[in-house]
Amino acid sequence: MSTHINAPEGAIAPNVLLPGDPLRAKFIAENFLENARCYNEVRGMFGFTGTYKGVPVSVQGTGMGQPSLSIYATELLKFYNVQTAIRVGTCGSVSEKAQLRDTIIVNSACSDSSLLNQRFGSLHFAPTANFDLVRAADKVAAEMGIRYCVGSVASSDFFYDKNENWKKWAEYGVLGIEMESAELFTLAAEYKRRAMAIMTVSDHILLGGATTAEERQTTFTNMMKVALETIVATQK
Repeated sequence: MSTHINAPEGAIAPNVLLPGDPLRAKFIAENFLENARCYNEVRGMFGFTGTYKGVPVSVQGTGMGQPSLSIYATELLKFYNVQTAIRVGTCGSVSEKAQLRDTIIVNSACSDSSLLNQRFGSLHFAPTANFDLVRAADKVAAEMGIRYCVGSVASSDFFYDKNENWKKWAEYGVLGIEMESAELFTLAAEYKRRAMAIMTVSDHILLGGATTAEERQTTFTNMMKVALETIVATQK
């Protein structure tokens, strides 16, 4: 039984976009989905289902951080049989390859979260995106002619990181720091489903510069288009 998503059976599509911000979920539903209907308002974490180019798609807010995403992603995969989950979120770039407002197609996610330790103990699991989704997203982004790159991010439990751990991640080629993707990829592996993440660079930790809260909520549309077109392109 789902605790945090109050949706009847059949209300959620097999394909789901997962923004952290519930208002971004509302924006996607209102601007990209046809005949979108709200199926969830519990704790203000909006969820909507509609269609995109005739394909059923849902969009569900997850909140910030891996523990919060874990709740919503688990319920979607376990109770609503979601098959494809794509996180559409923001990150802070730690690489010159990813400039402010660029799109990052995430193929793997490092993490400092204790969630991995609680699962695997002394073992080291490598949270990885689904290759078919990444390949399709790469093709879509190239055809759109947008600025993007493909690579890894680090999903951190810290937002205000006084230890500046991002410097170590950057040393090993990580493109950006965010807070959710590693848990999504891990849950997808557990439930044998497909997942990936598409990021917009909202601030540049390495070079400086940031976008506004309004920009983050309503104007990062390239990642939304790439995610939706990826879903259409990978329908079985």
